[in-house]
Amino acid sequence: MRLSAQEIAIERGGRRILSGVSFSARAGEALLLVGPNGSGKSSLLRAIAGFLPLAEGAFALEGGAPEAGIGEQAHYLGHADALKSALTAGENLAFWADALGGDSTRAAWMAALDQLGLAHVADFPVQALSAGQKRRVALARLLAAPRPIWLLDEPTTALDLAAQRRFALVMRAHLAAGGLILAATHAPLDLDGAARLSLGDVPAAGAAA
Repeated sequence: MRLSAQEIAIERGGRRILSGVSFSARAGEALLLVGPNGSGKSSLLRAIAGFLPLAEGAFALEGGAPEAGIGEQAHYLGHADALKSALTAGENLAFWADALGGDSTRAAWMAALDQLGLAHVADFPVQALSAGQKRRVALARLLAAPRPIWLLDEPTTALDLAAQRRFALVMRAHLAAGGLILAATHAPLDLDGAARLSLGDVPAAGAAA
């Protein structure tokens, strides 16, 4: 699998926020989007997921499911956790697994929560959880409905160091299994060898742009 972008331009509110962005990432690789606030990191992820139109350029996916678009083969995890506060952690995961074509059985979503260290809160309503626990429930969605491409926007927000280390193991396992990760981040994600795509005023490094 290879995801590439050629001369991408994105406009928001009549203002061009990205222009001339190109990159390529292959299965088993992570690409970190770095740059100051407002540099277009979140917008680029949303555009890959199909939530924003492109002003110029195009994305291409080689080696994925031929009948499915990029968005259908990707998980997008934004700033919002996208959880129903009145439902339990398990009920939220069951809903998302069903909506995204995953396994919505209790055994499946319990396994996903366990990998994030949250099996003990499976039957707790989300409104009773801490901010870090809510974020980990949202991250467990990546495991409850497996998809090869992960588009992550500041995924470790609200996570303590132990939870960050645990999620790093989850990301490494995804890459080792042939997955692909694009992550916008200001914090280290503990992914050795990850390429970097610098946006905005930060000097370019790593991946071609």
